[in-house]
Amino acid sequence: MNAQEILSTADSRIEKIRKADVTVKVVNRQGRPLAGVQVDVEQTRHAFLFGCNIFGLFSYEGEQQRKYHELFSSLWNFATLGFYWGAYEPERGRTQAARELQERIARWCKERNITTKGHPLVWHEVYPRWAPSSPDEAKPLLRDRVREIVSQFKGLIDCWDVVNEATVSARFDNGVGNWIKRDGAGAVVAECIGWAREASPKATLLYNDYNISADFERLVEELIRRRAPFDAVGIQSHMHGGEWTLERAWQVCETYSRFGKPLHFTETTVISGEHGFMRPRPWPTTPDGEARQADYVPKFYTVLFSHPAVEAITWWDLMDGAWQGAPAGLVRADLSPKPAYHRLMSLIKGKWSTKDTVRTNARGEASLRGFLGDYRVTASGAAGKRTQNFNLKRGKNEWVIRLG
Repeated sequence: MNAQEILSTADSRIEKIRKADVTVKVVNRQGRPLAGVQVDVEQTRHAFLFGCNIFGLFSYEGEQQRKYHELFSSLWNFATLGFYWGAYEPERGRTQAARELQERIARWCKERNITTKGHPLVWHEVYPRWAPSSPDEAKPLLRDRVREIVSQFKGLIDCWDVVNEATVSARFDNGVGNWIKRDGAGAVVAECIGWAREASPKATLLYNDYNISADFERLVEELIRRRAPFDAVGIQSHMHGGEWTLERAWQVCETYSRFGKPLHFTETTVISGEHGFMRPRPWPTTPDGEARQADYVPKFYTVLFSHPAVEAITWWDLMDGAWQGAPAGLVRADLSPKPAYHRLMSLIKGKWSTKDTVRTNARGEASLRGFLGDYRVTASGAAGKRTQNFNLKRGKNEWVIRLG
């Protein structure tokens, strides 16, 4: 399909794969149906994970911190927290400060019903200066790190990018790079994911990579062949050098969906200034760039949201200047929202969200179709008024509310 075909058919795919039918049944205390009852239905949370990294949550003070919190929680239901080894453990055994910060962030998210993910547990970059370069010495340290962190955060964080970018790790002369150079990426990634699975049997575990290539595909194939216990494929989509065509975005989904695993677009970047990598700072956002970003971002999200294999999209990151100094945020450095932020809000909390009012028939039933996720439902009639929470899932849904 070309871009026009992909977009013109997106709404019909979204209607089919992101929504479900539900019957709301209202009865009295004796279980008899109540006719003519008004039922107000409002979605409170998407099943689909719309997210962003949340590294800057407590980086501000006063009004700016309040603004960051509001901007984040108003749009996203998914947050990625940082566990980069060199920052998390700058000296061997000194993890308390980093652990307490991530716990604080994770609790903030949990209070707001925002799903959390930790990133990354094993990576060849942000490697501690004190850590050994020998695989035999680094491996037990990495094993202990993975098991300890996943165990400590169980219940607060139950989704992890376990290994990051192993297709290029062998280029690096450190413990991770040399281990992969010696044993191969497939063996190393499978073993690391196994450690995380032992520490948290029910966690969602990902392998994550930016290297959209045959190497990435072969690695996923090998992980499946080795029966590595991973749950999803993480795909990065940094577009500093220019936006992907919509055809490419769709083809990436098609290529990686063939492995039968859900896809998470883990790191999405669309800049609103001059394209490039590691440009001199300041690297400003521009009016033309913001217009380009606002035009492209809704289309990219629509393509991904309309593909049945995609379960999550994570923006990287909320404000300008944080990622490689680039104008890659949905908000500017002063935390004022860009047009792209408002465009996404109108999709996620508008077009792709369900709010409806229906009335029960003679059987005490009201039917509707809504986006998958959590709902607050209020029934109001002569027998009284009651509000309950429900979850709309794929398949058959029947919600019962008892009045009186």
